[in-house]
Amino acid sequence: MYEPKMKETDVDVIEFIENVEHPKKREEAFKLLQLFEETTGYPAKMWGPSIIGFGSYHYVYESGHSGDAPLVGFSPRKAKHSLYVTIGDAEREPLLAELGKHSSGKSCVYVNKLEDIDTDVLKKMIVQSMQFMKEMYPDQKQ
Repeated sequence: MYEPKMKETDVDVIEFIENVEHPKKREEAFKLLQLFEETTGYPAKMWGPSIIGFGSYHYVYESGHSGDAPLVGFSPRKAKHSLYVTIGDAEREPLLAELGKHSSGKSCVYVNKLEDIDTDVLKKMIVQSMQFMKEMYPDQKQ
């Protein structure tokens, strides 16, 4: 039976961040933790081995594959911070243009250093991402 890698775990978030190897990444991870908790209103939970997630939703694809995932989250990766924010296409580009120095994928934004971005814009992205995911997957037990 398929076992998803992305699932909520009992790993302590603070302990995970304290074990981030690079001191600057560790310091920034604590700042991101505070920013995400304050913006989302959700406590941080570990998802899989390295994603810090906030809130959750249940998805079911047309194929029948289903699972749970955080509404938003981040991971303090060795090279860059991965910010898991998914917003509607119409809102995405204007916010990314205001964010600052980054690269991005479909539902992930990669940031070298927090000083490279406007954290107020990141907060807007977090809020919009949560709204977007709640609209995409209504009737969740938040």
